[in-house]
Amino acid sequence: MNDPVKVIIMGAAGRDFHNFNVYFRDNPAYRVTAFTATQIPDIEGRTYPAELAGGLYPDGIPIFHEQELVSQIKEHSIDLVVFAYSDVPYQHVMSKGAEVNAAGADFTMLGPHVTMLRSSVPVISVCAVRTGSGKTSVSKRICQLLRERNKKVVVVRHPMPYGKLTEQAVQRYSSYEGLDSKGCTIEEREEYETHIDAGCIVYAGVDYEKILRQAETEADIIVWDGGNNDFSFFKPDLNIVVADPHRAGDELTYYPSELNLRMADIVVINKQDTAELEKIEQVRRSIMKVNPDAQIIDSASPITVEHPELIRGRRVLVVEDGPTVTHGGMKYGAGIIAANKAGAKEIIDPRPFTTGTITATFRQYPDIGPLLPAMGYSDEQIHDLEQTINSSDCDAVVIGTPIDLTRVVNINKPATRVRYSIKEIGDSNLEAVVDAFLEQVNV
Repeated sequence: MNDPVKVIIMGAAGRDFHNFNVYFRDNPAYRVTAFTATQIPDIEGRTYPAELAGGLYPDGIPIFHEQELVSQIKEHSIDLVVFAYSDVPYQHVMSKGAEVNAAGADFTMLGPHVTMLRSSVPVISVCAVRTGSGKTSVSKRICQLLRERNKKVVVVRHPMPYGKLTEQAVQRYSSYEGLDSKGCTIEEREEYETHIDAGCIVYAGVDYEKILRQAETEADIIVWDGGNNDFSFFKPDLNIVVADPHRAGDELTYYPSELNLRMADIVVINKQDTAELEKIEQVRRSIMKVNPDAQIIDSASPITVEHPELIRGRRVLVVEDGPTVTHGGMKYGAGIIAANKAGAKEIIDPRPFTTGTITATFRQYPDIGPLLPAMGYSDEQIHDLEQTINSSDCDAVVIGTPIDLTRVVNINKPATRVRYSIKEIGDSNLEAVVDAFLEQVNV
């Protein structure tokens, strides 16, 4: 019998764990020696626990920083490296491939055919071509339409297991109290709270086979709410993909953006109220090039401010969604747009006031503009975020994150929230899509 193929999985505490669970965990032909981690702070140095790793891994699987990839390949004579994270340009992916090949291992990516789980109830997936395209607004709208039609909807969210993995195998949330009791990070809250506000149950975690089977017991329809620009963990009966004309072109040059675009049944070109016409048309041409059969829905992303009087004529600090302006690469978000429209006198640069892990974030992502990413992957980072906000020399704080940040940090100056939603433009709309889908699946 041949020795098992020795594998390293490159990830960011999400797709990597899922690929391991569904493809490698109980497969004696392979032996996963390590995960590597990037994008998310403080993932490296931990262990994927034996309780989740299965009988072939009684000691669990170590997680190293991606910087150690080559040394791990050489030290353990690795045969195969599996790339398993998202929201990166093609140049990055293939540069990693070259690095791996040069170190002596093969390089691959697992596709939908071996990683998507099949559900016994209909699944609508909502994915995107980049982080911050507006997936959650679309997911929320889909859930609203389904609930108006008396369907029991369960949302399953792309993983964000940043705590103790054994306790996060299957997570189910239906209230703020649940989020509080589990010590959810800011990043988790940004994805869960909007669905809880709408009255939906939200699942997430690590073991998506178990998550799916539990969600099936209380759902007429499951809505997959994707993360970054990753593709769904569940095989969808309807695949909706959100495109962002503020980053036109990325839909064909980022991984796995183009994969999502090619698989889409529906493509929502979002944010058209704040994007340039030529950029909107560029995205439309991309869709027609790789997926001409997809139905296109045009939409705006209207922005409202709770207290615009706190912005007008004042010096403001803008706090934006962290992933969107870090590895998502956006130079601005809803907060910046709202501050400019509301007549801010000045948008201050927070860098002179940062501390600790927030200073490190700006060092890692030097191209962030004059805004503060709402980083909160740990208690330390949430504390540093609070200190940075409260030390900033400004008159008011504009909160452009999807959640009420004041529930998590104490802000010592006037603050106002920015909210955004989705509004379809033209005859093609999500309501018609949902009605046609329900007729098709006969739920």
